[in-house]
Amino acid sequence: MADVLTAKQRQLNMSRIRSRDTKPEMLIRCGLHARGLRYRLYDRTLPGRPDLVFPRYRTAAFIHGCFWHFHRCALSKLPETRKDFWRQKLELNEARDQKAISDLLAAGWRVLVIWECALRGQQRMSQIDLLDRASRFIRDTEPAMLIISSLNEPST
Repeated sequence: MADVLTAKQRQLNMSRIRSRDTKPEMLIRCGLHARGLRYRLYDRTLPGRPDLVFPRYRTAAFIHGCFWHFHRCALSKLPETRKDFWRQKLELNEARDQKAISDLLAAGWRVLVIWECALRGQQRMSQIDLLDRASRFIRDTEPAMLIISSLNEPST
């Protein structure tokens, strides 16, 4: 199926997609702050420049959009136009994310990844459950990594 938007309309739409302060990110930030967790934003000194860094707990958190980070869930659909371009771009994003996570783990940091589908879509978690789970992970010392998504949650 051909793109229903003109090239100019598509460019305008794509230019409005933000990489910072997204709605899922703001929801997580507000919820964790309300639970007494203090963080720094986008620490450039760490691999992958995590969305949230909790220095006290030596934990880095990424809030990933399912499309841009190639999650392969219901919210992540490969565009019909220029499939080769998009597949290559998204696979490179995915590889860069994996390298950042392994570099952080190797440096002794704990990593939390929250996928957009955990907050949106038919199989989303309740916000309270998600925030409780994230804050428990941040405050604990084990395990070294936690991924929160709708894919690893039981269907309801």
